[in-house]
Amino acid sequence: MASLTLKNLPDDLLRALREAAESDRRSLTQELIHLLDTALRGRTERPARKVRDVDAQVAAWRELAGKWQSDVDAATESERLMASRTSGREVDY
Repeated sequence: MASLTLKNLPDDLLRALREAAESDRRSLTQELIHLLDTALRGRTERPARKVRDVDAQVAAWRELAGKWQSDVDAATESERLMASRTSGREVDY
């Protein structure tokens, strides 16, 4: 089985981990494995959005659609938007 070394762990985080391990009657290692397992499973098992939430969002978008007004033409507005973007992934526009 592989092992892992954590460096530069903030004191307050280590204290909280120790308290959680003691509360759950686990060793510090067992608690860390449990927390990592729980966190990673949560990333892959996303809760399904409620239909009413999705419907409400779509209704809000439809309400706003076509209402944007700008004092400049679409090309200039697009250039302004792209210039104000922070660096990140490449996009086609």
